[in-house]
Amino acid sequence: MKMISRTVFLPTLILSAVLSAGCAPHSGPASSSPAPASDEQVLKSFAALQPIDAHVHVFKTDPAFQAMLERLHLTLLNILVVDDTVSHRKQLKPQIDDAFVLMRSSHGHSALCTTFDPYKFNNASFSAEAIKQLDENFAAGAVAVKIWKNIGMEIKNGDGKFVLPDDPKLEPIYRDIAKHGKTLLTHVAEPDVAWGPPDPSDPSWSYYQENPQWFLYNKPGFPSKQTILDARDHLLAANPELRVVGVHLGSMEKDIDNIARHLYQYPNFAVDMAARMEYLMIAPTDNVRAFLIKYQDRVLYGTDLDLLATADVPASLKEWESTYRRDWKFLATDETFDYEGRKVRGLKLPETVLRKIFRENALYWIRGL
Repeated sequence: MKMISRTVFLPTLILSAVLSAGCAPHSGPASSSPAPASDEQVLKSFAALQPIDAHVHVFKTDPAFQAMLERLHLTLLNILVVDDTVSHRKQLKPQIDDAFVLMRSSHGHSALCTTFDPYKFNNASFSAEAIKQLDENFAAGAVAVKIWKNIGMEIKNGDGKFVLPDDPKLEPIYRDIAKHGKTLLTHVAEPDVAWGPPDPSDPSWSYYQENPQWFLYNKPGFPSKQTILDARDHLLAANPELRVVGVHLGSMEKDIDNIARHLYQYPNFAVDMAARMEYLMIAPTDNVRAFLIKYQDRVLYGTDLDLLATADVPASLKEWESTYRRDWKFLATDETFDYEGRKVRGLKLPETVLRKIFRENALYWIRGL
C-alpha cells in the first residue's frame, strides 16, 4: 500500500518552513475586505467542495436530514461505537443494522465505519469472532473500523490490567483490517482535562460535566494519557501497512508540534478535526494556518455531530448547519467572529488546501467513500 511520503520537519519551525515555501503568514482581514457572506452563501461555498464529514454518529433516517445531505452535496462517514455507559450504544448488532439501512437509503451520502465489541475481550474466541464480524461488514460495504477510548480507559483483561491499544489480542484484528485495505480509526485517550484538574476554560470541560465516568481526576489506578498514546504509537509502528486516522486530532489537541512529529514519524497516520476545532480556534492563528498548509495531506474534516433516534430533527439540522458554517468561516475566510465568548480569526486557507481537508484527504485515507 502506497503511503504519503515523509517530509522533513523540525517541530519548532512549522511557521518558518511554510514561509520558506512561499506561503506568507496570515495577516488578518484588511480594511477593504468584502462584507461577510450571508449564512446561505457560506453553506453554498461549503457545498461547492462536495464535502465529506468523516466523523458523525447517525442513528435514524429522516427525509429532512436526507434533503440536507443532498442540498449540501455532503457525504458522511457514520461511525459506530460500543459503550456500556450509554444505553443506545450498549448493543452492536442493532447499530450495525440501522447503519446499513441509512447507508443504503442515503443514495451515496453515507458510508459506514463499523466496530467490534471490545467488552468480549476476555472470551477465548474474541479475536476470531471480531474478525468474522468485521469481514461480514466489509462484504456488505463498511469502509473502516473504529476502536474507542474504552480500550485504555475502561476494559480490563483477565489479570485486572487495563487493555491498551497495542494488546496482542488486537493485533490479528489490525492485520485483517489492513489485509482488506480498510482504515482503522482510533479514538484512544482523551483531552488533557480528562485527567484533571478541573478547568472550566477548556473547550472539552462541559463534556465531563455531562459524562463524569470519563473524568479521571483523583481516580487512582488508571493509565496515564501518555501511556495510552505510547501504546497507540506502538500500534502504528507495528502495522506500517495499516492506514490509521487518529480522530480528535489524535488526542494531541493542545500540541500542534506533537501532532506534526507523529505525522512525520508515521507515514501511515493521519488525524481528523472532529470535536476539536475549538482547540485550533484558540491556538495561535498563524501557527495553526502554517501547520494545516504544511500537513495539508494528513488532516481530515470531521465534526462528531450526531442524530439520535430520539432527536428533534429540525433542531438537529440547525446545529449541523451552524457547525458547518462556523467551520467554513474559520478555515476558509479571514473573518473575525465570536464563538463561545471568544474572538476567532479565520485562517483563510488556500483553496487547494481546503479541497484536501474537506474532501480529498478522506477519499485517500478512507478508501471506498
